[in-house]
Amino acid sequence: MRGHIILAAAVALAGAGQAGADDLVRVKTGKSVDAAMDALQAAVEGAGATVFARVDHAAGARGAGLEMNDAELLIFGNPKLGTPVMQADPLAGLFLPLKVLAYADGDGQVWLAYQDPAEMLDDLAVDDDLPAIGKMQGALDKLTAKAAGG
Repeated sequence: MRGHIILAAAVALAGAGQAGADDLVRVKTGKSVDAAMDALQAAVEGAGATVFARVDHAAGARGAGLEMNDAELLIFGNPKLGTPVMQADPLAGLFLPLKVLAYADGDGQVWLAYQDPAEMLDDLAVDDDLPAIGKMQGALDKLTAKAAGG
């Protein structure tokens, strides 16, 4: 299990330095981080995608004797969407599977955040018109809206 958590963290951090503020989509929610992440996980699984890992960053901080606001990361994907992108450029595997972060900001407001797939992959040899990119964008939009709402 520890190996899976370390692998999940490595996957999550693979593209972290690439994201600019323009590339990030944030969705406001009135739920707690845990409730928003539970709703997101249920939406992802209900859509037929695979959840690979759920990382509780705040729990990791507490385990190291540190404090931080609640933050959890969900790593998930669908090979029918991800595979064509990685076929176009194997380096897309650095950014896939998809990731959504649920976090509480300094004011306690909870957000769901993710990097726009088109922006995330724009430095790779992946055609912006590849249908999988639009499908990923639509899926992230729908999943986060569902998790943030009811």
